[in-house]
Amino acid sequence: MSTPSTPVDADPLARERSHLARSRAALRAMREDVESLDITDVTANWVNAEALSHQIDERIKALADLSDTPLFFGRLDYLRTPGAEQAEGAEGERFYIGRRHVHDHDGDPMVIDWRAPVSQPFYRASKKAPMDIALRRRFGYTGGDLTAYEDEHLSDPAEAAATSKLLQQEIERPRVGPMRDIVATIQPEQDEIVRSGLSGTVCVQGGPGTGKTAVGLHRVAYLLYAHRDRLARTGTLVIGPNRSFLHYIEQVLPALGELTVRQATVDDLVAHVEVRGTDDAAVAIVKGDARMAQVLKRAVYSHVSMPTEPVVVVRGSRRWRVPAYELEEIVRELLDRGIRYGAAREALPQRIAHAVLVQMERSGEAPDDRVQDAVARNAAVKGAVKAIWPPVDPAKLVLRLLTDADFLAVHAEGVLSEDEQKTILWAKPVRSVKSAKWSSADAVLIDEANDIVQRTHSLGHVVLDEAQDLSPMQYRAVGRRCTTGSATVLGDLAQGTTPWATRSWDEALAHLGKSDGIVEELTAGFRVPTDVITYASRLLPHIAPGLTPVASVRENPGFFDVREITDIAQVIAACEESLRNEGSTGLIAADARVPALAEALKAAGIGYLSPGEETTYETRLTLVPASLAKGLEYDYVVLDEPQAVVDGEPDERTGLRRLYVALTRAVSGLIVTHAAPLPPQLTQLT
Repeated sequence: MSTPSTPVDADPLARERSHLARSRAALRAMREDVESLDITDVTANWVNAEALSHQIDERIKALADLSDTPLFFGRLDYLRTPGAEQAEGAEGERFYIGRRHVHDHDGDPMVIDWRAPVSQPFYRASKKAPMDIALRRRFGYTGGDLTAYEDEHLSDPAEAAATSKLLQQEIERPRVGPMRDIVATIQPEQDEIVRSGLSGTVCVQGGPGTGKTAVGLHRVAYLLYAHRDRLARTGTLVIGPNRSFLHYIEQVLPALGELTVRQATVDDLVAHVEVRGTDDAAVAIVKGDARMAQVLKRAVYSHVSMPTEPVVVVRGSRRWRVPAYELEEIVRELLDRGIRYGAAREALPQRIAHAVLVQMERSGEAPDDRVQDAVARNAAVKGAVKAIWPPVDPAKLVLRLLTDADFLAVHAEGVLSEDEQKTILWAKPVRSVKSAKWSSADAVLIDEANDIVQRTHSLGHVVLDEAQDLSPMQYRAVGRRCTTGSATVLGDLAQGTTPWATRSWDEALAHLGKSDGIVEELTAGFRVPTDVITYASRLLPHIAPGLTPVASVRENPGFFDVREITDIAQVIAACEESLRNEGSTGLIAADARVPALAEALKAAGIGYLSPGEETTYETRLTLVPASLAKGLEYDYVVLDEPQAVVDGEPDERTGLRRLYVALTRAVSGLIVTHAAPLPPQLTQLT
């Protein structure tokens, strides 16, 4: 390392710091150039001015320099001899790889976006396939300051085979606050998924710590880079299991300069009614079954009735008569086409009007489109349409199915058993849609009915995280948001904790409408310590026997301890012990035990947060109900009473899956405390 008196040119670290300083200055200049734009004379009206102003504001935000986030994290020096895999124009060039593109005042690149083709060897190059890379350099940072570097000469077998210390440190580095990007640590198998094409749907099965959530988010960022114009028109969406999870991941994409990706839960997507009720497991299982889609479709189209009377249209002194049999032919033709109920209803008056125009032409008249539109608006035609193909309110339809046993029986015949029908029927009558205590499963049914009536808007790409907990009907709700686009599905079958949890990804993709999707499996664990994942994997034979256990690739085995205790004070002491380490701590417990633990923390004077609240250096402990732990991550975890976590679920298998989730939230260390005996599945060696 250089001293202050060492010339910059003679000290590699000083040269890299100088490049960082110049790159930051160039980024500031890029931002200032955008801020100084004057659009006064380039917009035709105030609407265009507003739109352009919004685009400029978004661009300014995207060019923000985050002081504690490295502007670049790597460097590639290409060989001077062109090769088959070499990026075009890269021969003999040097590129700094970072989170976004930065150029100088002449337009020459100072930092290359990690998503650019020329950056790919940073993630893929190896001893066996160096991809024409002479040198790969990784940088180490403390805060925003560049403090170290590490070189790999890929032509040297000894160096190429060595483990990167900086990479390992970055993977294992403690974190405080929300989830951050992993652009500096993306592994080859992850990079393949991230850079896969927009047209295909990818399903990623990944155990705890394999980085599947980060891979999904970085895939969105990559697709927005590679298909910017198309996705700007069609839109992108990230779907998470709950608000706490979305808050935890919400800063990843903005840190990569992507500000336009909407984030939502499935409940947000189907919020046609206010959800104020809950279903027990047996009811939710039937309502979430894909067969309900058939029941709903039958119920919607049952409103169509065959005409028994002709339609007589009076225009001036002439009367035009469309007989009932011809009307029936029109109706049957619309039904056979299989178009949505609402679209067919809108087409019906035009079809009737066309039949009238045919008669007019036969009589020697020459009607045009304006005449057809006028006939379609004729009172007699409108009255016939209302009688034959009346409007359907999706919420009222679902309400009738759930409260009218006879109506349900007619449309569920041969689809749902009598017992299943009784299961979903409401015990008490309801006066109106507004007064009904709708459940989340009911809202999904209404969304399905709404799609039968009118097509749901499709996006260009949807990321669905923690997908293993969705019901078939929820998969359908997500699938209709990307019927003309693609999806990235992320999950772990072993972490399914709902009674309707996904049994196989092929089945899930079929419900999603993406049967041709490719299933990829991530088995290398980068975040969960070896000893922790080994202990948690004792549960796998009991909860997901077909899955490959996660193999931790971390050099640091992590801290792990199982402690038998006698009182709650020892749980608090374990939290205090964890807080003496750098980073965040999560106290995870069965939901029923959370109030008592909260009181004990207050009595001990230890401040704590709820899931979704951002940790700070002053308050680094989060009290986490086991039901909300999925998808979250803490440097240290204290897990209170494993058996209570299991007992808090309706059945043992779901309880053991919930416990598997809770055990695998730790990045650096795990302390398990228990007064009651541990679940026997944890004490059996596999």
